[in-house]
Amino acid sequence: METETEPMQNVMPQTLRLGKLLGIALAVLMVSAASSFAHCDTMDGPVVKAAQSALKAKNVNFVLIWVSKKDESEVKEAFRLALHVRVLNREARQLADKYFFETVVRLHRAGEGQPYTGLKPAGTNIDPVIRAADKALDNGSPEELVKFFPENIRAEVEDRFRNTVSRKKFHPNDVEAGRRYVEAYVSLLEYLERVSTGESRLR
Repeated sequence: METETEPMQNVMPQTLRLGKLLGIALAVLMVSAASSFAHCDTMDGPVVKAAQSALKAKNVNFVLIWVSKKDESEVKEAFRLALHVRVLNREARQLADKYFFETVVRLHRAGEGQPYTGLKPAGTNIDPVIRAADKALDNGSPEELVKFFPENIRAEVEDRFRNTVSRKKFHPNDVEAGRRYVEAYVSLLEYLERVSTGESRLR
């Protein structure tokens, strides 16, 4: 005669397996979501480059475009402190710059809903598609970028690229225009990674 505990004994292992599968799936989704912006926390990524430009020009607006409006005051305070300290000596400059870079990158990633795991060194391995996108935006041509994709989506890639390029020229002090460019830039990278990942799975 089957007891009441026997069905429960059969259900528990299945529930545990399902829980493990869901955990793995969630982890994969989190890694996928974070990978688009992985180069934003590198020393040669666009956020740190903007922070370097801000320090060089002594104009915080160069980097405010990478953080949300609610985080402006924290960035401005970090910028003020960095400028004050970095003139003391070489060691102070290095520490002040790193403090400022870390602050900006941390807030940028928080704004994108991603965790901050520290600054990565220049040359960190990044998806070749993302590298190609940055290079294409630098020279204004999608010619090399579209080669990563099949013919049927190249027109869409180029359209999104052109939309991003059209927002790239803005005055450094026009922070809102800069944020519109960053929004288009992030959207472009999200799309490129999504379609490139999908294509690689089909091969």
